[in-house]
Amino acid sequence: MSDDLVEISRLLSAEVQDLVFGPPVTHVYNPLDYARAPHRAYLERYGGTPKSVVMFGMNPGPWGMAQTGVPFGEVHFVRDWLGIDAPVERPEREHPKRPVEGFRCRRSEVSGARLWGWPGPASALREAFFDRFFVANYCPLVFMEDSGRNRTPDKLPSAEAQPAVRSLRSGAPERGARAAPDVRDR
Repeated sequence: MSDDLVEISRLLSAEVQDLVFGPPVTHVYNPLDYARAPHRAYLERYGGTPKSVVMFGMNPGPWGMAQTGVPFGEVHFVRDWLGIDAPVERPEREHPKRPVEGFRCRRSEVSGARLWGWPGPASALREAFFDRFFVANYCPLVFMEDSGRNRTPDKLPSAEAQPAVRSLRSGAPERGARAAPDVRDR
């Protein structure tokens, strides 16, 4: 099943890679592309078995998945708790105020620290968490304005958002279904 998620991720990355966004968006990062190695490690390590709960974030934050390739990818938790530390390249067109430093990034992704801190620090708790849960982002792209401000997908103009939404709608349910094929009434 993790091979399916890796392939879905690869296809989604290719599909959204060439989408064009106008002002106020000046830079778009695709961590499924330049942070492919840690993203793949995450999918292979934690996406290999059916889950009862799939949690989707909206899109990557500049100090989380944009740096590590892992959803809600706060560097400390990804490296030390999830055990993932793989090479991260740089996006083709990098925003000067939001450089990609990979696992050398010293900034903290607050939402990632909250999410990954929730199950607790013990490795047994990590395993129990991933027995039931899988975490992904609905949209894999990071949108930034000239100031470096993160722009969420819901703030994109409709004409630009529609092609992205079509791609994401085709990928998100399949990612969820692959991660959680055992969903039933509880």
